[in-house]
Amino acid sequence: MDWILPVAGLIAALAFLVLVIGIVLVLVSVKKNLDYVAKTLDGIEGQVQGITRESTDLLHKANRLTEDIQDKVDRLNSVVDGVKGIGDSIQDLDGSVDRVTNSIAHNISQNEDKISQVIQWSNVAMEIADKWQYRKQQRESANYRG
Repeated sequence: MDWILPVAGLIAALAFLVLVIGIVLVLVSVKKNLDYVAKTLDGIEGQVQGITRESTDLLHKANRLTEDIQDKVDRLNSVVDGVKGIGDSIQDLDGSVDRVTNSIAHNISQNEDKISQVIQWSNVAMEIADKWQYRKQQRESANYRG
């Protein structure tokens, strides 16, 4: 009967060892998955930064284009005002300028929709980046506590 206690202790130790090995395997698997998720999020962060940069560049270009078009429209209007009432040929020119102005205004309104979409997507991308950063900070603070 003296041998039962050491055998029970040995069985308990072996069971504990199996449990520890199982936990280690699970933790290794979780670490691999978390590493993969971290790499994926790093890639997404880079893409979001690229999209944000490109959106900003596009917005600046659209603003310069709008200013350039407005300057040209203003110059065309002053030319039309200067030669107004000279004759039928001038009226034809005036009609042409009106068509150009309408075309320019139409193009501007189309670009406004695109710019609005770019800004909306940029906002969505920035929200995703902010949420990712917030979650990363939470994980880091949890790691420091643990």
